[in-house]
Amino acid sequence: MTVQREIVELEYILNTSPGILYNRLSTASGLSEWFADDVIVDGKVFVLKWEGSEQKVEQSLRKDNKMVRYTWVEDEDLEGVWFEFHINVDDLTGDVALIIIDHVEPGDKEDMIDIWNRQIETLKRGLGSI
Repeated sequence: MTVQREIVELEYILNTSPGILYNRLSTASGLSEWFADDVIVDGKVFVLKWEGSEQKVEQSLRKDNKMVRYTWVEDEDLEGVWFEFHINVDDLTGDVALIIIDHVEPGDKEDMIDIWNRQIETLKRGLGSI
C-alpha cells in the first residue's frame, strides 16, 4: 500500500556560485561532503550510505547549474518518490538560493524539515558560507 505524501518546498540562501553548488548536488564527491557519509555511483544510480545503512537513488533529471532530481529505487515504500534540488539566482541581488522539493508522509513534516536544516548547515560549512 502506497502512503499519500505531501510535497514540501524549502528555500535556503547560500553564499556560493551556481556552478560550485551544482557540483555539491549532482556528483558523488559533492553529495558525500554534506548529504551522506559516502556515495558510490553506478551509472545513474547513486548508492547513499549512512552509518551502516544504504539507500539507492537514480539521478532521473538534471539541468546543468539549474536542477537535479533523484528518484528512490529498490524500496517499495518509496516507489515513485523523488526529491529535487533547484538553483535560483536572483536577477537583482545575485543571491543564490537552493530550493529543495521533497515528499513527506503525513505527520513527519517537521522532522523532515529539521533533517534538511541540519544537512544544509553541513553544506554551508563545506562551502564556507556560514
